[in-house]
Amino acid sequence: MDVYVVRSTEGGCVRHSRFYISFRTNILERGRSPMKKALAFLMAAVMLMSMLTACGNKDVADDTKDNNVSTTEANQATVDTKDNSDAPTADADQAAADEVAALIDAIYVQARTEETDAQCEAAKAAWDALTDAQKALVEGEEASPDYFGLDTGDASKDDPRNQDEIGEKELLVVSFGTSFNDSRVADIKSIEDALQEANPDWSVRRAFTAQIIINHIQARDGEKIDNMEQALERAVANGVKQLVVQPTHLMHGAEYDEMCAAIDKVRDKFESVEIAEPMLGEVGNDATVINADKEAVAKAVVAAALSESGYESTAAAKEAGVAYVLMGHGTAHVAKVTYSQMATQMDKLGYENVFIGTVEGEPEDTSCEAVIAAVKEAGYTTVVLRPLMVVAGDHANNDMAGADDDSWKTMFEAAGFTVNCQISGLGRIADVQALYVAHTKAAIDAIA
Repeated sequence: MDVYVVRSTEGGCVRHSRFYISFRTNILERGRSPMKKALAFLMAAVMLMSMLTACGNKDVADDTKDNNVSTTEANQATVDTKDNSDAPTADADQAAADEVAALIDAIYVQARTEETDAQCEAAKAAWDALTDAQKALVEGEEASPDYFGLDTGDASKDDPRNQDEIGEKELLVVSFGTSFNDSRVADIKSIEDALQEANPDWSVRRAFTAQIIINHIQARDGEKIDNMEQALERAVANGVKQLVVQPTHLMHGAEYDEMCAAIDKVRDKFESVEIAEPMLGEVGNDATVINADKEAVAKAVVAAALSESGYESTAAAKEAGVAYVLMGHGTAHVAKVTYSQMATQMDKLGYENVFIGTVEGEPEDTSCEAVIAAVKEAGYTTVVLRPLMVVAGDHANNDMAGADDDSWKTMFEAAGFTVNCQISGLGRIADVQALYVAHTKAAIDAIA
């Protein structure tokens, strides 16, 4: 028996095919038995069933594939719909963040106006209304998530010293200011407290010269600090007769000059006005001019730095390959010679491994690059960075000890030094506080 199957195919499979089985059955002629014939029929049937089964499976597979394609398309449509629905949300988040950034930029200014209080409140309210995701998007000319979000300590520990009922004798302590709460308490408030303790018959009050900082503290913490004009107006309104002003500035620089100009405008409102010396006293004409104030500060800051780093003397630190770099602010004012004078003072005291630098790089030999070169040439391997500033605020935390590529810490590390940072202002050192007390006493004595 021969079996022939004729297929009508689609995709290699029998589909509703017609089939023909042709038998040549001349059994007698071929000598085949009926049993073999039956077996032939059975084999043909099996072959046919196998082909039909394969065809059926292919149909199911094709149908499943079609269904999967449809499902994938549906899922993609869902994703597309979700993406489209998320887009307005992202836009709204950014818009809310941009609104807060604009409000922060509006109060990041050095001029106070009649709208300042309301602007500070509005900026904080808008920030508080943001989600955490939206807060991370805040970015402006000066604005960032850190404006309200950075934890700088507990502002409630501070005293703005803006009370009325001053009496006839006021000691007004004038500082640049800082928005770092812990540093403000440790460095500025500590000086004010020392002055109040030394002069119990005088009312100690506070003024900051940086309105940007005043606004920041007010908006974030609700603490209101007087600027120079407000503090002087308060003194006049309270009937103060004797006014002594103690600046916490390092030197007779730009901030000091602006303070004096503000005082001169109202000087005739008081019976007497005396302005005490800043921390480092008179400037002098050149880098060789030093005085008792500079010597006192040099000894005080180096002693504090040695104590914190665990060395008994600069000689012991030098033996260990350790140099101390004191970072000041720097200025284009003629008073910048003060930094050179402090370097002279360190040399006079035998502090060979103490170097003076400035954030602004003025004088030029106080730039970070210049100081790195000097320390490297001297052969030191470890550097202790410490601010030569009244307050360990933004400059100390970011410009000196920050993680950015242009921070002093990063730049010294890139130059191959092991670096340790001491984030501690001059204002918290007892000997520095005593120096301010002495300057205030001299001003009070001048009234008589």
